[in-house]
Amino acid sequence: MRVRDLGDAMMNEFAEIYAPRDERPFEARYRAACHCKAVRYEVCADPVDAKICHCRVCRKLHGAPMQWAAIFHKHHVRFVAGIDHLRFYNSDLDEPARLLPCKVGCALCGTPIADEGRRMWLAFPSLFDFGAAPEVPEPFRPTCHIFYGARMIDMPDGLPKWSGHRNESVLL
Repeated sequence: MRVRDLGDAMMNEFAEIYAPRDERPFEARYRAACHCKAVRYEVCADPVDAKICHCRVCRKLHGAPMQWAAIFHKHHVRFVAGIDHLRFYNSDLDEPARLLPCKVGCALCGTPIADEGRRMWLAFPSLFDFGAAPEVPEPFRPTCHIFYGARMIDMPDGLPKWSGHRNESVLL
């Protein structure tokens, strides 16, 4: 589905995959927003994992030496505003389309929002409002580095460092 074709089809698809905005119980545990706050979403659970990715695609698309992502099940994510402002990019096909897996960003301010997988939402913790907490909550702390062989800088943090995906590659 191309960005220009979002409309009702996108709203219906999001309603089936993500937590709906209806009367069902949903207690927001964390809230996230893009820079301009046009796109906002909530999650009702802790992340199932958090990782730091050093692959070239993540580095280039974030303009940073790495990408930090907290991973959620899609059914734990509920959009509050801005579905119509989402833009998508499939890096494998070099296509600005919502072909999963893909990168998701805000079309207004350009903020990278998440990586959308087939079943998972890889959220960027820097978009969450953790309130007055001086530190990131424990569930958001990275458990490993992936694609560490492609790193730009060393990270002497004691976390496991994988050459590719965790448990599917060589532990460096």
